[in-house]
Amino acid sequence: MNFEIHEMLETIRMVRTENLDIRTVTMGINLRDCADSDFDKMKQKIYDKITYYAKDLKPTAEKVAKEYGIPIINKRIAVTPIADLLGNATKEQAVELAKTLDQAAVSLGVDFIGGFSALVHKGIAKGDQVLFEALPEALASTERVCASVSVGTTKAGINMDAVRQLGEIIKETAELTKDKSGLGCAKLVVFCNPVEDNPFMAGAFLGSGEGEVVLNVGVSGPGVVLNALKRYPDADLGEVAEIIKKTAFKITRAGELIGREVAKRLGVPFGIMDLSLAPTNAMNDSVAEILEEIGLERVGTHGTIAALALMNDAVKKGGAMASSYVGGLSGAFIPVSEDNGMIRGIEEGALSLSKLEAMTCVCSVGLDMIAITGDAPASTISAMIADEAAIGMINKKTTAVRVIPVPGAKEGDMVEFGGLLGRAPVIGVNPFSSEKIIRRGGRIPAPLQALGN
Repeated sequence: MNFEIHEMLETIRMVRTENLDIRTVTMGINLRDCADSDFDKMKQKIYDKITYYAKDLKPTAEKVAKEYGIPIINKRIAVTPIADLLGNATKEQAVELAKTLDQAAVSLGVDFIGGFSALVHKGIAKGDQVLFEALPEALASTERVCASVSVGTTKAGINMDAVRQLGEIIKETAELTKDKSGLGCAKLVVFCNPVEDNPFMAGAFLGSGEGEVVLNVGVSGPGVVLNALKRYPDADLGEVAEIIKKTAFKITRAGELIGREVAKRLGVPFGIMDLSLAPTNAMNDSVAEILEEIGLERVGTHGTIAALALMNDAVKKGGAMASSYVGGLSGAFIPVSEDNGMIRGIEEGALSLSKLEAMTCVCSVGLDMIAITGDAPASTISAMIADEAAIGMINKKTTAVRVIPVPGAKEGDMVEFGGLLGRAPVIGVNPFSSEKIIRRGGRIPAPLQALGN
């Protein structure tokens, strides 16, 4: 991969003035060979394997970032879904294992470790149920462990028994972490059609189709795209798409260079580049502001979905040309608490929960980092999960829910989470009950689209 001098200078400008960074390098580690009938031995094997493979992840990433002048913000680890190893375990042992993962992450100095996960889109096995029972305490008693659950796929339909349980789990997790405004829920994502190579948290895990170890990369560039558009205020929409496409090419090209160099120095295979635009709380580093630059007075107004569809498609087209292996989620992230433009849209009444849900139909990953009122019933949270899963199932795409029912919070309150997670305006939920549909349980059958053969 050869770079011209003008490309190097352009990359320097993007880093210094437009918030370009590598959001994460995430090492995936396969733990299946750590299974053991002796739980203490299994726990030690897991700790030893993670700390062996990832011992140089942080220092190597920091060295590469310094040498190339492109910041790498997060160093993360994703492991085999832990439920696969819990078939003979107890709830208490599952919590112990979560703490072991946390200890490994702390000792390595990585920001998060993902994979305290279960795939239950067609049924709940013994290990899955153990993980479900452990989730609230595991999330409340660890700092860096992230969890995810797959409740639906286009091929399998939606497991509504799992959806019901997860509404209750999210409520319990919020209560156990109420001293932190329910922050434990920020480490739990519920998926439809999850991917096996996602580098982003909280949903990263290493899927069964992956190898022994791999390095996946997620790059961030909303600020770069926004600044590129500002230079062409009178461009028509076809030209806007072309500008975004060319900018995404440059962002992805820089990201792949860094990712491959980190992987090479660690002696592990390079996996994928995730083309998702991931916002931060920094000024002018917002997906919402890109949509407003395209032509919306405020994100959430009529035309938002069209602008979002245009943006995401152009990012994918440009990024796909720049990378040998595209994967992960590769959709627009719109985590409300981490995007100043999204926060402003809600505060000014332009952006609602229903609009955020509608936006996921065209390209975004899901309802992400949304604070809702603390009195929202578990059945309402389950119904939100079911709605998002249905969007993903029918449209053959990944969708997800990461909501935080903030204990004691009312609609209109502002909750501070701190750090990368930012702050979020509390959104009210529909007051009418979803209890009956959730209590019915069972499985929503796979759609006709599943019969693709």
